[in-house]
Amino acid sequence: MRILVTNDDGINAPGLAVLEAIAGEIAGPAGEVWVVAPAFEQSGVAHKISYTHPMMIARLAPRRYAAEGSPADCVLAGLYDVLEGARPDLVLSGVNRGNNAAENVLYSGTVGGAMEAALQGLPAIAMSQYLGPGTADLTDPFEAARQHGTRVVRTLIDRGLWDQGGYRLFYNVNFPPLAAAGVRGLRVAPQGYRTDTFFGVEPHISPAGHKFLWIKGGPQHLPTAPGTDAAANLEGFISVTPMRADLTAHDALDDLRTRIE
Repeated sequence: MRILVTNDDGINAPGLAVLEAIAGEIAGPAGEVWVVAPAFEQSGVAHKISYTHPMMIARLAPRRYAAEGSPADCVLAGLYDVLEGARPDLVLSGVNRGNNAAENVLYSGTVGGAMEAALQGLPAIAMSQYLGPGTADLTDPFEAARQHGTRVVRTLIDRGLWDQGGYRLFYNVNFPPLAAAGVRGLRVAPQGYRTDTFFGVEPHISPAGHKFLWIKGGPQHLPTAPGTDAAANLEGFISVTPMRADLTAHDALDDLRTRIE
């Protein structure tokens, strides 16, 4: 099996090393693992592509490249430059440092990389490690992802739904903020919504008197609705969420037609 790996935390991120190990187990001794990851952290860039300027790409080692672009850029670079048209069998993105559940999905470069792979007609899985009090004192905060990640990927390969549509399915996986031994299993869960958590800005004044704004997130340990992704994670489960890039509100189409057509 040939696997392309990317992330949004950057080429030197510890979570990428975890994902490379998972990909190596899945690919097997006769397989290939190719890494094309951002040269610098790209958290929060979502599905951005560098449409208006070029990006530099550098070969760091055999089958290992860093690109000055987003995770989606890295997938495109892998498909059309690094692999020279030899398509991978699977694209893995992550393991992100922090959760990409609930509304975080919409900002996530990790999910954006998997989404681009799906738009390119490839099976793709985004993987993230929820952090919190249960991981704060661990020697390896990625322990849950490291020990359970291979099983999750194999389960999705063997038993997941893999369609061939234009907006084909891809998967968003979040590992709970616990030690590996505390993980309670897998839960298929829809994307949740944190009703009391929003991104905002925090102003700061520089020594030169200029005003700068830092983007500031809200609490990550407020549960979403029962049965949704973040709620499952906070209950100790690995959440698996099937996704598509189609943003149409299909549930509103019929009602809207009767109102305006």
